Amino acid sequence: MTTLQLTMIGVGGTVGTGIFFILSQAVPEAGPAVLVSFVLAAVVAGLTVVCYAELASTMPSSGSSYSFTYATMGELMAFIVGACLILEYGVSGAAVAIGWSEYLNLLLHNTLGFSFPAALSAAPDAGGVINLPAVILIGLCLVLLLRGASESARANVIMVMVKLAVLVVFAAIAFTGFHADHFANFAPAGVRGISVATGSLFFSYIGLDAIATTGGEVRSPRRAIPRALIGALAIVTAIYLLVAVAALGAQRADRFDDQTASLATIVQNVVGATWPGTLLAIGAVISIFSVTLICLYGQTRILYSMSRDGLVPAALSRVDRRTHVPAFNTWVVCAAVAVLAGLLPLGILADLTSIGTLTAFGLVSLGVIVLRRTAPDLPRGFKVPATRSPPFCRSSPASMS
Repeated sequence: MTTLQLTMIGVGGTVGTGIFFILSQAVPEAGPAVLVSFVLAAVVAGLTVVCYAELASTMPSSGSSYSFTYATMGELMAFIVGACLILEYGVSGAAVAIGWSEYLNLLLHNTLGFSFPAALSAAPDAGGVINLPAVILIGLCLVLLLRGASESARANVIMVMVKLAVLVVFAAIAFTGFHADHFANFAPAGVRGISVATGSLFFSYIGLDAIATTGGEVRSPRRAIPRALIGALAIVTAIYLLVAVAALGAQRADRFDDQTASLATIVQNVVGATWPGTLLAIGAVISIFSVTLICLYGQTRILYSMSRDGLVPAALSRVDRRTHVPAFNTWVVCAAVAVLAGLLPLGILADLTSIGTLTAFGLVSLGVIVLRRTAPDLPRGFKVPATRSPPFCRSSPASMS
């Protein structure tokens, strides 16, 4: 894969969760000050991204933070990180698949006049029997993943371009109904509300570390991965802030509470017609498809690396001779995520995702410090800015191997 494809993997795995349906949870917590929450979450993600970039430029591999932790802190800590990553990717994939069903139902209703019944559109705890659209989405991702990494990456680039275009169109329409007085009571819940919303929105930045899982399938990974990580973070943060400002300007903050398909609803109210909502629903269906695809891709590569190292069964690292994809691994991952998406509600899945993500991010950041002390002379294609290696514990690159 190329640097552009890598960047689009980061954007594709990130843009969607935070914009298309998490706003209805975060805005009631912070009000218009959710804009500050987006920036704070981006800062935390950015600090982690530069740590990922340094480790990926030093020892690129398909295991992301699991492989980094294995090399710097040993097998036990690596197993803990691997478990967290499995939780992060699997549960987040299920969570965004649940959001997909909201927009799919809106799209079907606006275009064909019908939608999935409530019993087949929600988990048991949410009043349904099974979230069938979410399960269907996982099945579609399975088909694409089994075709190979490069095919999945090309399809993702197309989907990312479409959803970015749709989000720009949303902002353009929403700004026609912009009211500055919607920002008058900027932080109704104060610092506490901003902090709580930041925790919720952190969930929307998790797709960035999927870039670091591609080390074994990239051209010039020592240069491409750091560039893609930083480029994807910049694109994601810019599009989040653009859409959030437009959405809050077009709709009062108190109307976001538990609003389904919120972006589509906003533009429908601004224009007074259903076609903008249909356009947004198309963008969301494509967008969340790509997010789910990247989440599942990342989880299969983590399991592959753990299996290769002997921490999970060897069958999970068995690669298909024709497609060079860990096929059995992919089937197992998609089956497990389909069960979660079909039977668990979004709130529980989002909280579980944040727990796994924060643990993995923290250990990656610690891994940079450990590697600086144990192998300061190891060649690095990128270093965390404004830092230096300690003048002790010198070792040679050969000792790391």
